[in-house]
Amino acid sequence: MLERLYRRRVPVDQVLSLEAARTLAQFTHEIRRPIGLVLNRRGAVQDVLVGAGAEPSSTTLAAHRASPRSLRGLRLIRSQVKEQAMSQEDLTMLGLLRLDMIGTLAVTPRGEPGLLSLAHLNPPSPQGLLYTVLKPTLAHQCPISFDTFIHELESDLQRHSGSHRMAQGQTAILVSASPKSKSEQEERLAELAELASSADLTVIDRLVQRTQSGHARFQLGSGKLKDVLVQAMQKGADLLIFDQDLAPAQVRAIAEITDLTVIDRTQLILDIFAQRAHSREGKVQVELAQLRYLLPRLSGQGTSLSRLGGGIGSRGPGETKLETDRRRIRERIDHLEREIEGFARHQDQRRSRRIRQEFPVLSMVGYTNAGKSTLLNVLTNSQVSTAPRVFETLDTTSRRLYFPQGREVILTDTVGFIRDLPKDLLAAFRTTLGELRDADILLHVVDAGAKDLDAHIASVDVVLQSLALDQLPRVLVFNKCDQLPSGQAEILCRRYGAIGISSLHPETLPPLIEHLQERLTALVPVDHSSKDSTARTTSLASRP
Repeated sequence: MLERLYRRRVPVDQVLSLEAARTLAQFTHEIRRPIGLVLNRRGAVQDVLVGAGAEPSSTTLAAHRASPRSLRGLRLIRSQVKEQAMSQEDLTMLGLLRLDMIGTLAVTPRGEPGLLSLAHLNPPSPQGLLYTVLKPTLAHQCPISFDTFIHELESDLQRHSGSHRMAQGQTAILVSASPKSKSEQEERLAELAELASSADLTVIDRLVQRTQSGHARFQLGSGKLKDVLVQAMQKGADLLIFDQDLAPAQVRAIAEITDLTVIDRTQLILDIFAQRAHSREGKVQVELAQLRYLLPRLSGQGTSLSRLGGGIGSRGPGETKLETDRRRIRERIDHLEREIEGFARHQDQRRSRRIRQEFPVLSMVGYTNAGKSTLLNVLTNSQVSTAPRVFETLDTTSRRLYFPQGREVILTDTVGFIRDLPKDLLAAFRTTLGELRDADILLHVVDAGAKDLDAHIASVDVVLQSLALDQLPRVLVFNKCDQLPSGQAEILCRRYGAIGISSLHPETLPPLIEHLQERLTALVPVDHSSKDSTARTTSLASRP
């Protein structure tokens, strides 16, 4: 009886024909269970579903894949033993699967078709409605010409998403799902938006969900994922960026449902580092971090295709593509690690030269975009890039700094830190950050106007502790104090025991220079007999 439903064909201009409605109602009345028909746009039945929670088969969904900015080309009409309003589960399925339409057909006690309720997704509107539930009608009185209606709806969706893409380029939706409070998640999404902007992406929406512990399959709930999908389709998003680190299985599950590129915070940071690295050392370290991140995320078609070896003894075809890729990645990781060991040897040679020349070393550390490079340029008259983007500086930069009283030191600028810095990245940059061990004093530069000042300071402290550098002498410097209201900078400096400056206003720097000179004199006394540094110094006051 159910197989006979596959032979039904609905005219292309009708949502559900009267004959199909009568057959569906009759069979539902006989077995007393809901029956669903999955129809394509030609009116052919693709799936027959039995039961209230049944969904279209994965084979059918794979054969009708939808782009992120179009509908799937399938509609689902499900019968109901009792007449009731369309459920939230049906509307969630409409959004998750991006169906052309979803409908429920009520069945009367005599087994005849009753009212037909329909719902469809909406193009972007000022009201922000994700879907529309139409007024119930009898199946043969449905006023919709399906082929015309769906053509106009999909044209509206593509027109809105296309204009959005042309105006803003590659676009992304930011998503956060964690047990943290909504305000804390929104603050983290604001920082994630800065990261996305630094990667030349345009953020078109942000979605937050508070969960007890992330959902095992999608990280966020199916209802919220429906909202994400509809927003992505309406606004033409290219990527979904999660603030939380996703398991490989979660990335695959979300990508299969959404047909979008799905990345997490760690991958976004790695992509930014890959764009910013210019030196050979920086490129090697970033590539190593990317490969370590990628290795556990390679996926194939299960262990059934695993073939170790080949030829006599194994009788198999040899390694699969997945195993070959993994082996090549491991070989590449070994090669890059050897290169980094070579960089470490060169670093030891530079360190020995500095020791022979007896130059004290000042190293700047701090949260990304705190203004370290700008401070380096002002103090040493350099031209390091200072674009207002996170992780603008990746490669370590060292310059000579001349104090007004003739003292000469090495000033080093390192990569900025960030909360939850990826472990693979920190491990790859351990050699570069190891130069901080040569520092006589660490200048911890902090953006005084940061919303979460304590979190920024704590994030840097965590990284320094992981590198066993937390015992080095440290000077806390609050930068960008000119952006604070009058008097607030002095209050902050007293509270944290810091020195307030503005890198854009050199007249605020003398207190910092004087303090550094006193600390260095106490730590590393000047040896005037070894060299005459006075003749080679330039007064800071004479510099622009």
